[in-house]
Amino acid sequence: MHEDLPEETRQTDVMDPARAAALQVSLGLPATIETGTPLPPFFHQIYFWDPEPAVRLGRDGHPATGIGLIPDLGLPRRMWAGGRLEFHAPLRAGITAEKRVSVAEISRKDGRTGPLGFVTLKHEMYQQDRLCVTEYQNLVYRPDPPPEAAKPAAPIAATDEDHCEQAEFTSTLLFRYSALTFNGHRIHYDTDYARDVEGYAGLVTHGPLLAQLLMLLAERRMGPLKRFAFRATAPLILGETATLCWKTTGDMWIRAPDGRQCMTAKTG
Repeated sequence: MHEDLPEETRQTDVMDPARAAALQVSLGLPATIETGTPLPPFFHQIYFWDPEPAVRLGRDGHPATGIGLIPDLGLPRRMWAGGRLEFHAPLRAGITAEKRVSVAEISRKDGRTGPLGFVTLKHEMYQQDRLCVTEYQNLVYRPDPPPEAAKPAAPIAATDEDHCEQAEFTSTLLFRYSALTFNGHRIHYDTDYARDVEGYAGLVTHGPLLAQLLMLLAERRMGPLKRFAFRATAPLILGETATLCWKTTGDMWIRAPDGRQCMTAKTG
């Protein structure tokens, strides 16, 4: 651990029911959340904002590394690669909660496109002195790709799901999700940056938004979740329809229109 960085951060939030209801509406769901209502799984993403002044942001709009828990790895591109969650008890709207965040692991290795930095953050959310959610968030940091570099081939998604649903995305939804989660990453709203700097074909649909939709689908099919793990495998670009796939085994994935696999997940 870097001696000049904190070992843990703590934040509190009252879990405003209006914010959760706004996310429901943004996702095309009825606004049913009031004070005391159990929050759907992963809705804690819209709480515990930690705003930084502009001078402490990186070029991508995220808080710069080296000023919080995450050291400066010298790698400019950030991606939320996946995570795993344990739901011990429901978080409830309108009740103060505390989030404790620490670094579980930091490592580096050489990949096909150059050096990679891996950071796993551990998030623990408490309400009324009870641990409600444990989340391990996996982040990947990488260098800018050379202009001539070929994009890695995306894996092909399975087609043997037992149930599937379609999800459409608009720039308005991406804006609303960025706003509700206080996510300043420019790949979700700045087309020129996403294309010319980070090398994407267009605006990128948030990985956590895709994971959120999978969790809501899993809950509809299987009831309250105890565990959920997901891994992003390829970006879904704005304008592409996502096919959310579920099997009775609890395996899930997202298939893009061209058949590539954008995310895998396992629930239980």
